Amino acid sequence: MGDDTHGWTAAPGAAERARSVLAAAWSCAVTAEGAREEFVGAHSVTEDGRIRLSVPEDSVLRAAAICAPRGEPSAVLEFADVAPVPVRGRIRARLWLAGWFSAEDGHLVFRPTRVVLRRRSGAVLVDPDEYAVAAPDPLALAEARLLTHLADCHPDAVERLTRLVGPGSLHGAVRVQPLAVDRHGLTLRVERARTDGDVRLPFHAPADDIAQLTERMHVLLAQASAASCPRALQRQRTDGDG
Repeated sequence: MGDDTHGWTAAPGAAERARSVLAAAWSCAVTAEGAREEFVGAHSVTEDGRIRLSVPEDSVLRAAAICAPRGEPSAVLEFADVAPVPVRGRIRARLWLAGWFSAEDGHLVFRPTRVVLRRRSGAVLVDPDEYAVAAPDPLALAEARLLTHLADCHPDAVERLTRLVGPGSLHGAVRVQPLAVDRHGLTLRVERARTDGDVRLPFHAPADDIAQLTERMHVLLAQASAASCPRALQRQRTDGDG
């Protein structure tokens, strides 16, 4: 059975994906006036997408950022979206935001004027207004826990889900791991000896919370149970047993 059993392939838009990266990221790199600093656990994001950054009083960044001409891009913030499950090529996306800082209540507040999201499919320029009104995926903060639990505790379920993947996508596969999950679907990373690729299994309807996600996953697993085992994986098991 292939992907044609699913009626739609919805995925998060670029603005939503950018906000999801920000929501889940724990660290960021900031470049301003030639100075680059790494910060861990120092940022938070406001509802309209501004970024509040706590930096030491003697930080080179603080002086460089707030002395730049107002309204002109004075800094670039970089965030990496790292897959929680060990896979080949764990960085799923990078997010760059150019803009300017202002000092507010002891913090630096960053207002982005340019947003660029780079994924495997390429880089896309995100409209600042769309970015400002977008919300992160409702599963973004739980994604790491959900995927590691699926990979570590239910490898049998991951293998069963490969029955929903077209045989061409599984040709030469040596390992399949859960790569990402969002309200619209689950993405699997198919690793081969020298290459890899991603396959998306869309849900039949969006999942806005963990309870809905559980139901959507049960539907996928039920569909997988009714499908035949891909020949590629059958050959893998036979070769391994020999």
